[in-house]
Amino acid sequence: MAAATAEDLVDIPPQDTPPPTFLQTPLGKNFLRGLGIAAVLALMLGVWMWSQRVEYGVLFTNVSDKDGGAIMASLDQMAVPYKFSDGGASIMVPNEQVHGVRLKLAAQGLPKGGTVGFELMENQKLGVSQFHEQVNYQRSLEGELARSIESIAAVSSARVHLALPKPSVFVREQQKPTASVLLNLQTGRVIDQAQVNAIVHLLASSVSELPVSNVTVVDQAGNLLSDPDKSNNARKLDPNQLKYVEAIQKNIIKQVESLITPLVGQGNVRAEATADIDFAQVDTAAEVYKPNSPPEPQSIRSQQTSEANGPGSVNPAGVPGALSNQPPGLATAPLTAAGAPGAAPAVVSGPTRKDTTTNFEVDKTIRYEQRPMGLVKRLTVGVLVNHRRSVDARTGKVTVTPLTAAQVAQINDLVKEAMGYNKDRGDTLNVTNAAFDGVDKPDVPAPTLDWWRDPANLPLAKDIAKYLFVAAIIAFLYFRLLRPMLRPVMTKFDKAHEVPPEPTAAEEEKADEASLAEAAAAAEVAEAEAETAQDHSYRANLALAKKLAQEDPRIVANVIKAWVGTNE
Repeated sequence: MAAATAEDLVDIPPQDTPPPTFLQTPLGKNFLRGLGIAAVLALMLGVWMWSQRVEYGVLFTNVSDKDGGAIMASLDQMAVPYKFSDGGASIMVPNEQVHGVRLKLAAQGLPKGGTVGFELMENQKLGVSQFHEQVNYQRSLEGELARSIESIAAVSSARVHLALPKPSVFVREQQKPTASVLLNLQTGRVIDQAQVNAIVHLLASSVSELPVSNVTVVDQAGNLLSDPDKSNNARKLDPNQLKYVEAIQKNIIKQVESLITPLVGQGNVRAEATADIDFAQVDTAAEVYKPNSPPEPQSIRSQQTSEANGPGSVNPAGVPGALSNQPPGLATAPLTAAGAPGAAPAVVSGPTRKDTTTNFEVDKTIRYEQRPMGLVKRLTVGVLVNHRRSVDARTGKVTVTPLTAAQVAQINDLVKEAMGYNKDRGDTLNVTNAAFDGVDKPDVPAPTLDWWRDPANLPLAKDIAKYLFVAAIIAFLYFRLLRPMLRPVMTKFDKAHEVPPEPTAAEEEKADEASLAEAAAAAEVAEAEAETAQDHSYRANLALAKKLAQEDPRIVANVIKAWVGTNE
């Protein structure tokens, strides 16, 4: 029986090694490389799409479902992208297309609004009842009035309710129509009393026989905006009056400062004004009678004089009887003066009566005076002027000097002219010359902001920063990830498609010599590696046989038994 040698033991088949995984194969490596390239490209595309993201603006809000469907159909026809916000209450389109799309939709009559107007009367059916026709007319009138009210800037939407009574031939049964208006105001907006009065008069003028007192206006919070109680409203403080007073005061301040600024310099004058305004409306009617007594001249209106002069009657005298009642006889002697000797008694003349009636003109003065509200009762103006500053051109030293009395008087006269000073009205004016803030500082011009600090350039800076950021990310992904992944593929592709140049005769001889030298060197290296490998293989096999004999002696015993059986 031959002894077992180490070379015999190495013929034992070794245990099976696990096969390489798919990722360890060239195909798996190429798959991973392609997957990485796709991921980098997708990331670069996502960054680019993010940089080109469109900003959307509100096109319409709070539109009805019918108008929303019509608007969406029009946007689809115009190929305009849109989306919804606020739970579908707002339709948004790209910012640069908002105004253009609104004009195009307005040309199509969109949105029509939740209310209907007189277009409801265009589709009247034949044979409709009178009641139905009257209801449609009322709906149309309410819708048109609501659209007119919604055109006010502070009003978002409005609803109008009209109560139109049936006409009656009896005067006692006739009733006036009434109207109610519900206003939904814009967010953060208020409506003043003048606008409410305008809405009330708008409805009263649009509905036949509708009095102003029968119109009620309410806002979305339930506040009563219209006040039919005119007497109480007259005693309330009107905000328009406060605005009028404030406007007068600002106008006086502007006039004073604009007139004094050229004398003292920009920012060296401050003015404040207080106006006392009389908002009482007074109507006066007077009738005055003047006495016609000297030394005032008198005017004769009419004069009438009557005078009566005639013979008088002599009292009866003598013995009663027929003789005394006879007429006197003829005179036989001429009449002489009374009392003359031998003269006959004088004839007594009758009484004289004279009446004179004179009518004089009576002085009468009738004056109707109406003083409008808003008259200025008194003005109070205060002006503060800064000290005069002068800067030495050589040393740059600032010299502060107060104004002279003549200069202050000049400014005082100018301010009186600018404010409309009236001594009889009780106006007051005070001009004071003092240093501002108690510190004498030269006038320093306002610093100009740099272009990168100017708020107007902020949007442009944001856009530039966004594009630079996107370019930096794309460059990083390309040079750090995509290019290294593509380098092996591109190298193999270049080698595969590379066309070698045709060598010359000298180059061919050199190539042959180099190839022979390389072949000889390769043969020597291969022989040395074979010897090394053989030596290494023998030692490795011997070590493996020893390790196998130590770990599993039964396998070695079985092999030896097989060898012994073979040798027999």
